[in-house]
Amino acid sequence: MYANWKVRDLEFTVGDQVLLKIYPMKVVMRFGKRGKLSSRYIGPFEILERVGDTACELALPPGMEGVYPVFHVSMLKKYHADGTYIVCWDTVLLDENLTYEEELIMILDKKVRKLRSKEIASVKMQ
Repeated sequence: MYANWKVRDLEFTVGDQVLLKIYPMKVVMRFGKRGKLSSRYIGPFEILERVGDTACELALPPGMEGVYPVFHVSMLKKYHADGTYIVCWDTVLLDENLTYEEELIMILDKKVRKLRSKEIASVKMQ
């Protein structure tokens, strides 16, 4: 009666390409990512083995050797081959202190929000 109707059974097989969900936080740095505007998923990674019914072992790159490679299926998302929504982490040029500069491609939308005593301008960029 109180079931969540949005819950779906996730089925992955060995050899599938999946994205790994990361939890961006302001203070904690996980998987080399930090901040609330960082990407939500990294990857794609290949599934090497199924561990039980609800876990999968992933083939992680050498830069992530400190991370345990077995993850629950709720942290995985099916990878679609178009890849337009994924930031490729191999092409990002990092400085010596692991930072990079973002480049503006185009401005998508401009909006001014009016509060009681001030106006806040926001710009949506690609």
